[in-house]
Amino acid sequence: MTNTCKYSNNYSSSYFKRMKFFAIFLLSITYAALNGQISTISSPGNIVTLTFSMNPDGQPQYSILYKGKEVIQNSTLGVLFAEGKMVNGLLVTGMDTTSYNDKWTPVLGEVKTIQNNYKQLVVKLMDNGDKPKEMSIIFRVFDDGVGFRYHFPFQKNLAHFVVTDELSRFHLTGDHKAWWIPADYDTNEYTYSTSRLSEVNAKKQSDLHLEIGVRKVVDEYGVQTPLMMKTAEGLYINIHEAALVNYPAIQLHVDKINHELSSSLVPDTYGNKAYLQAPFSTPWRTIIISDKSTDILSSKLILNLNEPCKIKDISWVKPCKMIGIWWEMHVGKSTWDYAGTQDMHSWENLSNLKPTGKHGATTANTKRYIDFAAKNGFDGVLVEGWNVGWEDWNGKWKEDVFDFITPYPDYDVKELSAYAASKKIKIIMHHETSGSVTNYERWMDKAYSFMKENGYDAVKTGYVGKIIPRGEHHDGQWMVNHYNRVAAKTAEQKIMVDMHEPVRPTGMNRTYPNWFANEAARGNEFNAWSTGNPPEHETILPFTRLMGGPMDYTPGIFQIKLEKYGKKDNYVHTTLAKQLALYVTMYSPLQMAADLPENYEAQPDAFKFIRDVAVDWDDTKIIEAEPGDFITIARKAKRSKKWFVGAITDENSRVATVPLDFLDKGSNYVITIYKDASDAHWFKNPMAYRIEKFLVDSGSTLNIPLVEGGGFAASVIPATQTNIKGLKKYE
Repeated sequence: MTNTCKYSNNYSSSYFKRMKFFAIFLLSITYAALNGQISTISSPGNIVTLTFSMNPDGQPQYSILYKGKEVIQNSTLGVLFAEGKMVNGLLVTGMDTTSYNDKWTPVLGEVKTIQNNYKQLVVKLMDNGDKPKEMSIIFRVFDDGVGFRYHFPFQKNLAHFVVTDELSRFHLTGDHKAWWIPADYDTNEYTYSTSRLSEVNAKKQSDLHLEIGVRKVVDEYGVQTPLMMKTAEGLYINIHEAALVNYPAIQLHVDKINHELSSSLVPDTYGNKAYLQAPFSTPWRTIIISDKSTDILSSKLILNLNEPCKIKDISWVKPCKMIGIWWEMHVGKSTWDYAGTQDMHSWENLSNLKPTGKHGATTANTKRYIDFAAKNGFDGVLVEGWNVGWEDWNGKWKEDVFDFITPYPDYDVKELSAYAASKKIKIIMHHETSGSVTNYERWMDKAYSFMKENGYDAVKTGYVGKIIPRGEHHDGQWMVNHYNRVAAKTAEQKIMVDMHEPVRPTGMNRTYPNWFANEAARGNEFNAWSTGNPPEHETILPFTRLMGGPMDYTPGIFQIKLEKYGKKDNYVHTTLAKQLALYVTMYSPLQMAADLPENYEAQPDAFKFIRDVAVDWDDTKIIEAEPGDFITIARKAKRSKKWFVGAITDENSRVATVPLDFLDKGSNYVITIYKDASDAHWFKNPMAYRIEKFLVDSGSTLNIPLVEGGGFAASVIPATQTNIKGLKKYE
């Protein structure tokens, strides 16, 4: 028995050695086969085709075709770690393809339902180091583009790790026309440049806009996303990202010679990009493609790449149309601060405050706004400058300027809460952090409890200035985590949130629909105190900033020229009719009638459109569009048969052609058109407009002249016996 056992053990050992060798041999053959393989996957409609392969250095790469035409040439992928890299010398250990097709309903949105239809390729990779690390690249291919991300599974050799850079590249087919703003760690409030990619000069463009306070343009050839491009053959390409969570924002470096874009992540104070723990998935890199510009604006690819809504009870998530104590401060009629230049930190108590007499957020003035809102069917009133600290905030870079619960002596929180409730109006809270995010983090719980105790269910946050802690940036990982934490915390408290000066959005409003708007771009306020926004600005934003989510642009300025406020050199660079059209062309479930009540009372006929227009939609038709030139959009109000149309143009006059074939066939409608007067002009005569009414049906086609910097807006409502009297059919 002893000999038998000995013989058996020897035989077993030899057998398993051979089997181990055979397994390694088979695995080597499999790796060789996989790494020599080119995997191609097409979108459900065979419109977009993605090809994955490995280059001779063992680096993953991809390419993209649209309708058989090359859009992205072989472009390499990879991630750099402080502990090593996953760039080249990689082995493909597996590939998997799946399909997905489903519909989902956005809580707030431009359409009633969204189709999420794609094919997915997952490529599993492993490096060949002493302690091999694993990574997957996930590609999702839609009929309107591609999304890809890196995934790091739970594994022994990669637990906690630091990303020092990401090497995602986009090798373009030529020197495309681009609409761009400079790469900047801390602001996206620039006007757009239009040029070939080879002509990008970020630092030069930045210097043109000195009114933007915080800037750090560190790459002369860097641009921000969303980046909109157009090829010489008429193909439209938009590059951005989706689902930005626990990671810095992406920027793009332009290689002018090779027509290649390479990713550049926003660093922290130590130059690192992200601190992570496996398992982890990066944000999606998105490439939206179409031969029709209107399809770019219709794309829901970025929303589809975000996680579904995390809020179980969505009954409290509501759209909002508001006015506010806000524009009067921008034009200089009143101030945010109560006591002028006094140092807040020298006050022993509030009774020492000496009012200047120009404070805007007083109890009496807020009541006036509440009355106006109630009279005209608005939902809320935003009040800025209500809390102490405004004397000591801007440019001071102090840590504890605001406490978010202490009002100025002339602002009675309890009285105003009761008064607003009696008028069925909500007051919208304002939290300006002055960039001191550590201070805001300390106060958030108490501030949100204060809001709930006083009947506030919406807040506008602000992040003006350099971020505290020092060395962090508005678009870095630390701040991205803060914005997402605010969205989650406000959701827990059933509070809607509108963020200003944040990272540009990436579709997170699907996951947190209470995060119903952001600024994150150069808004209407710049017209009040800077060189302003050129007439083309609003025709570019939907193709760039709004690709990632709704924008609080604050349209509706009626007093276009600002001389009455002592501002001879400041004015809005649009006509009044274009300001109306922006409520349709610039999507947001939060819309502000930004001008002063008295300016609306002076133009009651035009103001009716703002009163009537919806802010949440069941359907959207992008009728005609060209970035930097013109946009025409029609939208159907939520749970209604009413439609609203908006058309805008740049500095050139043109005719907007609008077939009304989206209307129900066999039904008549009354259309009210708010358009530029024939002698209107964005600078020479901006407030001249006309209002016309007609009968229309699904066979009607509008042909509306737009003057330079102008636009038109229209409401289209079902005809009744009452509202059709005396109306002629539109011809």
